[in-house]
Amino acid sequence: MPTPHSAALQAVALFDDRPFFEKALQHGVRHGIITPDRLAAMLQEAPKGMVQIARYFGTEYLRPDLEKARDRLVNLMSLYLEHSTGGDLDRAAESLRDHSLLSRSKGGSDMLKALIAMPQSSHFGMQEHGVFQDKQIPLLAKWTLRSLPEYQAERAARSQAATLVEAATWMAARLGLDADDLDDAGKDAEAVVRTALLVRACRRGAMPDWAAFEKMVLGLRKKHAPTGDGQPRPPVAIGLPRDLPAQYLEAVQTVQDSVVQDLPRILDASLGVRKLFDQTPAFLGRYFWLEDALADLDHFERSVSAVWEKATEGHGDDSSLLTLFLRIATNSRHATLLTRKTATALVKKVRTSGLDADLPRDFVRQHAPPQLQGDYLQLWNAFIDEAEPVLRSDRVQATEDALALLRRECNVAE
Repeated sequence: MPTPHSAALQAVALFDDRPFFEKALQHGVRHGIITPDRLAAMLQEAPKGMVQIARYFGTEYLRPDLEKARDRLVNLMSLYLEHSTGGDLDRAAESLRDHSLLSRSKGGSDMLKALIAMPQSSHFGMQEHGVFQDKQIPLLAKWTLRSLPEYQAERAARSQAATLVEAATWMAARLGLDADDLDDAGKDAEAVVRTALLVRACRRGAMPDWAAFEKMVLGLRKKHAPTGDGQPRPPVAIGLPRDLPAQYLEAVQTVQDSVVQDLPRILDASLGVRKLFDQTPAFLGRYFWLEDALADLDHFERSVSAVWEKATEGHGDDSSLLTLFLRIATNSRHATLLTRKTATALVKKVRTSGLDADLPRDFVRQHAPPQLQGDYLQLWNAFIDEAEPVLRSDRVQATEDALALLRRECNVAE
């Protein structure tokens, strides 16, 4: 039966925190894999490697730099040997027997350079295009002293980001957008994939600009809105491309799940499309559309002019506009003319339900031609300051006073 002392010694033996290079070297010498001649050659190689590393990261003339270079040399060889052999000491010792220390150190350095050149983020504006650059040498210096588990964890995270970028590039290309377009857009790969999945669900063939994206979402809302009897429509099918390369499947499925989770809000017609996707914090940057300032402005101006023209019926005189604004303030149907009957009903409505003077202001800001908004707001503000006390009055003859005001300022057909 083992004594407490022997159990403690065994535990200490199992916990060996030496660098993997030292373990492999000792194992090779003990088992005759590394001969005395090879060991002597290593003793000649090590100082040369230390000097090269010290020179690369600083200077070979300062003792602290040389001491740190020794640590880097050992750690780089350890990283490469443990990674390339899977921690097999026999194979690691054979690698030290058959190759120079400098080549094993270079193997570790190449591993780290490849890691640093991998994207840290799935954001297209932060891609380094897979090439290690001299400006990254200070970062390499930090990594030369880190452990294999740290390297493996970082590589796994960066591999996931790289896969998402590749998957987004592949899906965007199927919809007419190349890698340069995505780099210029500078959006997250996840956003590109989410929109590509929505585009497929809507059976469209191109990545949308904002106008097309908004139209696409409105189409989904109309198609999948509850029926007149309150019964739900079939859910939106967010499918994957049949020819999606296998290496992208897991990453795209994760994004697919997030789109499915977003669907209740996407289909909620009570929230405007712009309000949801461009003004709601949880959705900012979550989906992708092509930014085209001229096209967006043209779409905005056409939308504004269409709503404004319809509401004003093509009239621009003060009386027509004030009639429209007053009807908007009382939540009445848009029109630029009042009959005596509707004018009387409007006055009664103001007295019983009141009016909201901000509604016409909001309408002007959203739909009136930008260059005329200031004039229209001034017109309404001057009118409502004078008219509201009269319209709300409950004095004797108040109705006749209010109608007289409306006949003077608005369009009232007798």
